[in-house]
Amino acid sequence: MKRIMFIAALSIFMLACQLQRNVGEVVNETKNDNFVIAFGSCNKTDIENRLWDDVLAAEPNIWIWGGDNIYADTEDMQLLRKMYVGQNQVPAYAALRGKIPIIGTWDDHDYGLNDGGVEFGAKDESQQEFLDFMGVSKESPRRFRKGVYASHDYKTKKGTIKVLVLDTRYFRTALTPDNETKKRTKPNLYGEGTVLGEEQWQWLENQLTGSKADFNIIVSSIQVLSNEHGFECWGNFPHEVDRLKQVIAYSRANGVIVLSGDRHISEFSRTTIKNLPYPLIDFTSSGLTHAYKDFSGEPNPFRVGEVVFTESFGLLHFDFESKEVQFQIVGDNGRILQQIQQSY
Repeated sequence: MKRIMFIAALSIFMLACQLQRNVGEVVNETKNDNFVIAFGSCNKTDIENRLWDDVLAAEPNIWIWGGDNIYADTEDMQLLRKMYVGQNQVPAYAALRGKIPIIGTWDDHDYGLNDGGVEFGAKDESQQEFLDFMGVSKESPRRFRKGVYASHDYKTKKGTIKVLVLDTRYFRTALTPDNETKKRTKPNLYGEGTVLGEEQWQWLENQLTGSKADFNIIVSSIQVLSNEHGFECWGNFPHEVDRLKQVIAYSRANGVIVLSGDRHISEFSRTTIKNLPYPLIDFTSSGLTHAYKDFSGEPNPFRVGEVVFTESFGLLHFDFESKEVQFQIVGDNGRILQQIQQSY
């Protein structure tokens, strides 16, 4: 009888450990000495996602949702919950959830309001539904603070990675419509408005300044560098872009990389920052189930390579010994659509 009780207790303990790993807040070790991140955004539950098997085949250590994980656009929490449950029941995604930790952020369509920000009335209720979808414990501190931003730390035998997931919705103030051109928005006056809000800014500064990780990944649902297309981006708040660059440079954090989504296209953007010994790369991966198939071009002064406008997800391969990262845009059947490599 005692043996049966011991086995039962051990099973419960192992299950609890697995649930904690699925939250993704702290993982002490990984299956490989190096590390692979897979991420993507813009996923409609009523369209077949043909990429989940390719994500699994890549054997990533984690999957990161970049936002628009479902398309709800609603204040009805029952409808929002139903769509999250539906996504979790997709067989190929369920298989992924059963194998690796899932983390991420939201964007406007799963937040609940198209192009929405601080003004969205149901954001607190929506936050709890999002945290349920992410498998976050009811006792987690994330349940009791404003916004879905979070820090996740991963350790291998050769190095460590910190993932800082930002919330670019909860605190974001009003955009400025562009009534003079065909673009949807234009930059606010310099100093006017915020993307992150002061509390989240202080958190980000503390996380980066105190980081000893070999690589530090910042997840933003909207693009940070590309700033001339007229849709949502950090460029609508140019002072916030400057502040982010300053925070990264002054923190002296190793290997800071930005991952973004939202745009239904995938591309690499890169820039240099004063006092930063490596370039800042913004890797946009967007369009898991639907992409901007009619894309005909748009300016991006920071672009590296070409725009990919078919369904895809992003892969990052980290080599701790060489301090190199390989960035890949991956399409159906594991086809590499574009890639770059960067040393840090």
